[in-house]
Amino acid sequence: MVSIAGSKKLKRQMAPQFWGINRKSKRFVITVKPGPHKKSHSVPSAVFLRDMLNIVTSLREAKSSIYSGKIKVDGIVRKSLHHAIGLMDVVELENVSEVYRLVPTEEKLLQPIKINESEKSKKLVRVTSKTTINKGQTQIGFHDGRSIISDSKVSVGDTCLIQIPEVKILEIIKLEVGSHGLVTRGNNTGKVGKIETIEEGTFILPKRVILALEDRKIEIPADIIMSIGKGEPVIQIK
Repeated sequence: MVSIAGSKKLKRQMAPQFWGINRKSKRFVITVKPGPHKKSHSVPSAVFLRDMLNIVTSLREAKSSIYSGKIKVDGIVRKSLHHAIGLMDVVELENVSEVYRLVPTEEKLLQPIKINESEKSKKLVRVTSKTTINKGQTQIGFHDGRSIISDSKVSVGDTCLIQIPEVKILEIIKLEVGSHGLVTRGNNTGKVGKIETIEEGTFILPKRVILALEDRKIEIPADIIMSIGKGEPVIQIK
């Protein structure tokens, strides 16, 4: 049989820094298989348990926990060591009281934070596509690979607060002047600022946002900004 999903391992030196792995102990580390998030913007579930949370001490223990169905991502049991866990994903562990959400911080591209039990069924997703399908229905695609058929008035770049795992839209947060945006990638990862201006894209330049931070203003591509609300974030991201 020929494998169609690519290699199951990665050289440790090539792994993203936010994984938090020891790069000199062994040559290879388990990697992410194709799934909801890009490989460079996600962490495999086994590495998440062993190196980010330090709940298990070895890959053998991670296998035992994952294959036993003890890890839920966005409310769904995941039994793959290679499942990609990424931006805003909610992780629950059996017999562990804490619930975690992966968010960008000023130190790392993705960092697990503890959230309240009441928020484990809520998630922020960025709208990445909007397509008209059969019978004039609208299909909305999100950054985590999910899609939904909905008549909601959203645009690409907006953020939706959804209920998981049902994928029900609870609130729409527009990418507009006056909203607060979270930088998800780049040199300013994890910073939150107020959107002052939105510049439409041109033939050579992407759509851009002028974001006012505490001490300065920056101009960054709109596709690395996630709207989080007019004032306080609608869910916990710190």
